[in-house]
Amino acid sequence: MTPHWISIHALIAMFVLATALPINMGVIAFVGAFLVGTLVAGMNTKAIMGGFPADLFLTLVGITYLFALAQNNGTIDWLVRLAVRAVRGRIAAIPWIMFLIAALLTSVGAVSPAAVAIIAPIALGFAARYGISPLLMGLMVVHGAQGGGFSPISIYGGITNKIVAKAGLPLDETATMLASLGVNLSVALLLFLMFGGMKLLRQRADAIGAMAPVRRVAHGQGGAQVHGDAEGGSFGEERRTAAPDTASLMDAPAADPAAEGSRLHQITTVAGLVALAVLTLFFKQDIGFVSITIGLLLTLMAPHLQKRALGQVSWPEIMLIVGVSTYVGVMDKMGTIDFVGHSVAGLTSPLIAALLLCFVGAVVSAFASSTAVLGSLIPLAVPFLQGDAGVGAIGFIAAMAVSSTIVDVSPFSTNGALVLANARGVDRDVFFRQLMVYGAIVTLVAPVVVWFLFVVL
Repeated sequence: MTPHWISIHALIAMFVLATALPINMGVIAFVGAFLVGTLVAGMNTKAIMGGFPADLFLTLVGITYLFALAQNNGTIDWLVRLAVRAVRGRIAAIPWIMFLIAALLTSVGAVSPAAVAIIAPIALGFAARYGISPLLMGLMVVHGAQGGGFSPISIYGGITNKIVAKAGLPLDETATMLASLGVNLSVALLLFLMFGGMKLLRQRADAIGAMAPVRRVAHGQGGAQVHGDAEGGSFGEERRTAAPDTASLMDAPAADPAAEGSRLHQITTVAGLVALAVLTLFFKQDIGFVSITIGLLLTLMAPHLQKRALGQVSWPEIMLIVGVSTYVGVMDKMGTIDFVGHSVAGLTSPLIAALLLCFVGAVVSAFASSTAVLGSLIPLAVPFLQGDAGVGAIGFIAAMAVSSTIVDVSPFSTNGALVLANARGVDRDVFFRQLMVYGAIVTLVAPVVVWFLFVVL
């Protein structure tokens, strides 16, 4: 068996083991990266650690820490109330507002994870407070971000257009943009109907306004993909701050009145969130460093909130994501990704090759960088796209663009991880599995659908 196939089989074994046993897959993936990297690929430790996604780690830590502070001082609940007043209590409008805001941010140049990191905590705060399915709300945010991601001035759009132009292929920026927006909008509409959207149309905020806000921002995930003892560490501080006579820790309000925060502190927090958006979207600053910096400034105003917020950082989810990403990085350095891509591109039927490239793009993007996938797979299709093989370049590029980005709903991707990390008032293990099942369905179905729509037709 070749090293490439050994690494692929090892990845499959990781999924099986993490599904069968309550072990964090990130731990398994780190061990897999070490063993496969050293024993199979002959890599040293430094080369293996080169695949560690430091920027993603910092993003997840920074954004969950910042929004833990915002939740603990009452800012998120305050924003939820203001936003519900803005839509005049129409609960059904909230998921669509989140979709449109996320799409708008990415269409004007925001990196998709940055847009999701900014919108998801607020959106999931709405879901927890007003009885909206957190799965629906999280997916609406991600699909919105992906829907706006291929405008000519966006990150995805700009990178894809450069790759296509460099490959000497015909280019239609508008077609790629509309393909991504249309598919994600259609999926969002389907999700809205499937996860209680019609029921939301009959609800008003004043009818359920008595629901108590959920105080939790992020906590250790238990169950099959993580490790049960992690909950103890992240619940520890809340055990000390929750009211002692409360039956359920999940619903316990903070016993310390200062945890509610003063209005000045809340206004300062909102200003910090606005600064986060401006600095990351317009000045291209790193969202991880910026969010931690803003979190420190807020902590200086209320130092007692800092320890509790650190306990609410989603460490198990972070371990999961960075572990899998590190293993995929080892596979990339081994040349396994290129091996799979070239094997697919070498098939005799151009139409089948196009379909399989879309599948490869979807599967790899569910665990790794979508832009890296676009950059590596589009050039592989140049031979049959330039010939008279019945495969149009514009349609294939649109199909590849959608296949490689719509799968970012996977909990192993940055966007999916951010949704998982910021979900509140839910069983984290169940929510993880829901995202994983939905991500698997999208990974299997989306490439076929977009291939048929944009390549075959």
